[in-house]
Amino acid sequence: MFWCFEMTVIEFTPNRSAYITAHAWMAAIAMVAGMVILWAVGNPHVWTGAIGGLGAIGLRGWYMMSEELAVVWRIQDGVLSGPAERRVPLDQIAAVKTMGSYVQVITKGGDKHLIKYQSSPSTTVAALNHAIERPVA
Repeated sequence: MFWCFEMTVIEFTPNRSAYITAHAWMAAIAMVAGMVILWAVGNPHVWTGAIGGLGAIGLRGWYMMSEELAVVWRIQDGVLSGPAERRVPLDQIAAVKTMGSYVQVITKGGDKHLIKYQSSPSTTVAALNHAIERPVA
């Protein structure tokens, strides 16, 4: 006799729009920082800091997009698993916080993991908290 149990798997996938928005904010910060640094050192071409900041973050965003948007975190069998063979048993999660479009998972041992570029970080936090209270088996 075989028993078949449907395993519930919850997946957290990155959102392209959240990725682009996060990089737009990083570009704005890099542009301002570049201009401030050039101004502080007395460079007469302060505006080039904006071009450099935009270029650096734009290139990084374009280069990393396919890799970052392929990362999937899953809850299955009472374990949160993610990239690079990260595995966190749900009963070892001490806290779950949002940071912009990221969700930070902190373990009881102090390890920190980021679930990046979530379209609705609050929904991700709610799903994690629900799974922690009643582990999916």
